[in-house]
Amino acid sequence: MNLLADIVRNHEELIAIRRDIHAHPELAFQEQRTSALVAKRLTELGLEVHTGLGKTGVVGVLRSGVSTRSIGLRADMDALPMPENNRFAHCSKNPGKMHGCGHDGHITMLLGAAQYLAEHKNFDGVVNFIFQPAEEGGNAGAKAMIDDGLFERFPCDVVYGMHNMPGMATGVFGFRSGPTMASSNRFDIVINGVGGHAAQPHNSVDPIMIATEMVQALQSLITRNKNPIDTAVLSITQIHAGDAYNVIPAQAVIRGTVRTYSVEVLDLMEHNMRRIVTKLCEAYGATGELDFVRCYPALINWPKETGFAADLAEKIFGTDHVDRTIPPFTGSEDFSFYLEKVPGTYLFIGNGDGNHRIDTYHGMGPCQLHNSNYDFNDALLPVGATYWSKLVEATLTA
Repeated sequence: MNLLADIVRNHEELIAIRRDIHAHPELAFQEQRTSALVAKRLTELGLEVHTGLGKTGVVGVLRSGVSTRSIGLRADMDALPMPENNRFAHCSKNPGKMHGCGHDGHITMLLGAAQYLAEHKNFDGVVNFIFQPAEEGGNAGAKAMIDDGLFERFPCDVVYGMHNMPGMATGVFGFRSGPTMASSNRFDIVINGVGGHAAQPHNSVDPIMIATEMVQALQSLITRNKNPIDTAVLSITQIHAGDAYNVIPAQAVIRGTVRTYSVEVLDLMEHNMRRIVTKLCEAYGATGELDFVRCYPALINWPKETGFAADLAEKIFGTDHVDRTIPPFTGSEDFSFYLEKVPGTYLFIGNGDGNHRIDTYHGMGPCQLHNSNYDFNDALLPVGATYWSKLVEATLTA
């Protein structure tokens, strides 16, 4: 790998920063300590620092030369509301909170690039380092920063984001043009029947029976109401009804998620869900209501920017470290809000198979995203920081 020597020399310092952030995880819009750490570091590097965007977001601005061309690089900062099972020294000190998705590593890679670029300034233009809160859980920190004027205050000609990927070989870069991650949408269905004695069901309108039939009917939307080549996922994740053995409840609630790669398929799914909820409940003498919330749009990578980013990765790391055809994911990512406003791409970097934890974890477990045994692979820190630095230099050629 053609890593930048100055970044490699700072590897131990980057590890210390990453592990400090990992040990102090903060949830969405609560990233006070993390934001302060980022702002302090950027200030020490001589960047122009702005805080408070999207509540706890930070933007560091670095200028060199005379050009007004600009690039945005984004790292997410929030942790997950989950326990950590790891027993190494840098495990979470905040019970019930964990950096189980590698945002601690994303922050540190971007800080490493900021340090290198601030020291060398081998570019002509403006770099906006975007440290974003609240990516997890549908909180849409990206939208919050945009609504706070992110791109008006810090114009970006292009914008890039990166996420680590367990199971992909360490340091391999993954790219995909076009639809890459699905939209995230949630729904609540309320079925209002007539409650009564369980021994006299004929005097009731049983919402539980309707709910069980509705689950099957909703799944038919995947197999019978859309074109088979159009991807969609509809998952029922909750059913709530009743409190007693001998009482038919008056109400049942169904909750779940819908994922698609296009607005057209999403519109079709919502329309047909409303039809099923209304008509099926009417058929049984009940009423039904659907609350359908569109959380994150599908993440659509721009072809030109994706090709440019992949070409650069091949030039730096070699063709054997680049996969241009990674499969799409039905997970979601609020970086999609940026790509609706500005050209760019969202890429992936392999986090390995988890063996990087052998010396620090007792009793190996799966190293998957959102898993209590996960840990970011520190070997990626100089790799990601090098890539960000060279992407800036290639985009804003001096």
